[in-house]
Amino acid sequence: MGLFDKLFKRNKVQEEAKETLDKGLEKTKESFFSKITKAVAGKSVVDAAVLDELEEALIMSDVGVGTTVEIIKRIEDRVAKDKYLGTSELNSILQEEMVNVLTDAPSLEYQNFDLPADKKPYIILVVGVNGVGKTTTIGKLAYNFKNAGKKVMLGAADTFRAAAVDQLTIWSERVGVEIVKKEMGSDPASVAFDSVNSAVAKGADVLIIDTAGRLHNKAYLMDELNKIKRVIQKVIPDAPHEVLLVLDGSTGQNAVEQAKQFTQTTDVTSLAITKLDGTAKGGVVLAIAHQFKIPVKYIGVGEQMQNLQIFNKYEFVDSLFSLK
Repeated sequence: MGLFDKLFKRNKVQEEAKETLDKGLEKTKESFFSKITKAVAGKSVVDAAVLDELEEALIMSDVGVGTTVEIIKRIEDRVAKDKYLGTSELNSILQEEMVNVLTDAPSLEYQNFDLPADKKPYIILVVGVNGVGKTTTIGKLAYNFKNAGKKVMLGAADTFRAAAVDQLTIWSERVGVEIVKKEMGSDPASVAFDSVNSAVAKGADVLIIDTAGRLHNKAYLMDELNKIKRVIQKVIPDAPHEVLLVLDGSTGQNAVEQAKQFTQTTDVTSLAITKLDGTAKGGVVLAIAHQFKIPVKYIGVGEQMQNLQIFNKYEFVDSLFSLK
């Protein structure tokens, strides 16, 4: 039984989701555990030497320097307060402090892909560089929202890559949702405007708009995203209701750098971290959430459409420590 199991009374669907999460984080937790085990090998008390080893283990697990320092400081404070702390207690304390670091970031309370009742259509603007799984994430989002009983529409505003429009079209057909698109090279803001108008006219619950993923010219990207926002607000003044940044968790600290670049370019309100099932760098989730104080809303832990999960910090940390 995990440290946080007492917090949950999972139904069958939630148990299956937890099993998927456990499996998806296998590479991360195996690597993480080997480093933690090495840090405390042969030690009976959490002293300065153990904390130094633990600090190195966390950094090597892509938790990031700043986040690691914060976690170690919290553990040091507990050691100082309790005077004596055995290494047998370290796993539990480390789990608690990881959750506390994640708690410091603002959280969004979404369960089962619910949407705010007073926002219809709910407009999600999706940003991220090419190759991080942005289009796939949009497709999975569409599937999960539709599966939750929502009327979903897509907007293909990444008009600079023909493949982007084609890929999103394939996802719309696979999921069975409508898409608004134009030919390659069209004005992205025009596509966004038409998408919002169509979503309003057709009574959609949620509209997910794809955007171009180019960081080589940040000024141009900023101008483009701002233009998209302005035209959307001509139809719905308080939209977009969410700007979702998609990051590839398998790139480790490069994902942190992408988050830095995009948060400087636009007002990111939530994060989706993909491809965690294929990497040992899952610790980057803690680094990103702690550093940018932006909620991690979704994580990708597999290729299936249902493998895009709503992020739960307790379940995530529990899975890191649930090595069988």
